[in-house]
Amino acid sequence: MHKSRFIHRIALAFVLASSSAAWAAQPEVNTGLPLVRLQISGHTLTAEVASTPEQQQTGLMNRRSLPANRGMVFVFAESQPVCMWMKNTFIALSVAFITTDGRIVNIADMQPQTEDVHCGQTDVRYALETPLHWFAQHGIRPGARVLGLPAARR
Repeated sequence: MHKSRFIHRIALAFVLASSSAAWAAQPEVNTGLPLVRLQISGHTLTAEVASTPEQQQTGLMNRRSLPANRGMVFVFAESQPVCMWMKNTFIALSVAFITTDGRIVNIADMQPQTEDVHCGQTDVRYALETPLHWFAQHGIRPGARVLGLPAARR
């Protein structure tokens, strides 16, 4: 009986390890958007670049997951008032509003499928969406600089 329990535990551990490995290896959504590596306070984040009005209107809508250390950066042609909402977005997100020189002005947490409006406290050139609480988990606050931001298309 003791040997049987041991074999059962090994089998269970193997199944759990296999299923978690399979979960971790899930393919990422290939949107065809360009990717950029951003550095913020010593942390790296890979972000899809949404630079056209169409890409920005769709954003992360209709997605069911977002890998760790991944996000989407919205690049606007000029510094302007920017507000975000979560209509048709199934993932809880945090958004940082960023000035032309890469300084985070403010960060907002956004809940899925809501139409609450979250705005930059001043005109901004970028908005960076990440999984919920990514900025807080990495100790990133307003005033931090984001390096590697792409230039706006003209």
